[in-house]
Amino acid sequence: MSKAKSDALCLDPNGGLPRLLEIMARLRDPETGCPWDIEQTYASIVPYTIEEAYEVADAIEQDNMAELEGELGDLLLQVVYYTQMGSEDGHFTFDSVTKNIAEKMIHRHPHVFGDESRDKSAAQQTADWEKIKAAERAAKGTVKTRTLDGIAKNLPALTRAVKLQKRAARVGFDWPETAQVLDKIKEEAAELVEARDTLPHDKQVEEFGDLMFVMANLARHLKIDPEEALRSANRKFQRRFEYIEDALEAGGKTPAQSNLTEMDALWDRAKTAE
Repeated sequence: MSKAKSDALCLDPNGGLPRLLEIMARLRDPETGCPWDIEQTYASIVPYTIEEAYEVADAIEQDNMAELEGELGDLLLQVVYYTQMGSEDGHFTFDSVTKNIAEKMIHRHPHVFGDESRDKSAAQQTADWEKIKAAERAAKGTVKTRTLDGIAKNLPALTRAVKLQKRAARVGFDWPETAQVLDKIKEEAAELVEARDTLPHDKQVEEFGDLMFVMANLARHLKIDPEEALRSANRKFQRRFEYIEDALEAGGKTPAQSNLTEMDALWDRAKTAE
């Protein structure tokens, strides 16, 4: 594309997706692009991608549609960034990525795009989806496909724990009753106390991790998203602590000038107010 045509497209407010793709190509141009954008690699962009995904989630949580619109654009930019680098390296293009996901959606929804019946529950559709994914993983290579293969290692730890447990449960490795999970929590909590009193720090870390893993399992059995539950607890803690700060400020004090007894009483007042 000539520079004149490129400029016209980049400056066209109605240029749509082709405009965004051309803007990224220009930013990455080794001769005339932005030095910062040129220096970026797949790995260097990853933290921004993760951050943008969380900002999308935050906008949805706040039910802020104007903010969500902007955050979705930021997240889309990450995809465009990766595909531009992939195109430069000869690995893939934006078109090949979109073709790939479109083909995947067609393949995984035979009850919509094929001749399978749609007369099944959402749970059965989820089970069918997982079977199709397992078959896709098996078809990707000649190596043996293991039960836990394909679960991203960089997921938030609680989310990954639940996914690992769900996958293991599909082949029967699971407690059938929630009561058994609760018993395991008591066992792991006792082991953590013992480790605190008798074992080195690395063993304490290990036992703490075991307890967290079983807590994630309990969340799965109770159909609770542990990440969302912890985010909710974080918000509640912040809200109540800010109540304490406001109450202390009204009396001319800061938390540092207070004590645990006073702040604990204000915490209880915050709970009552809620």
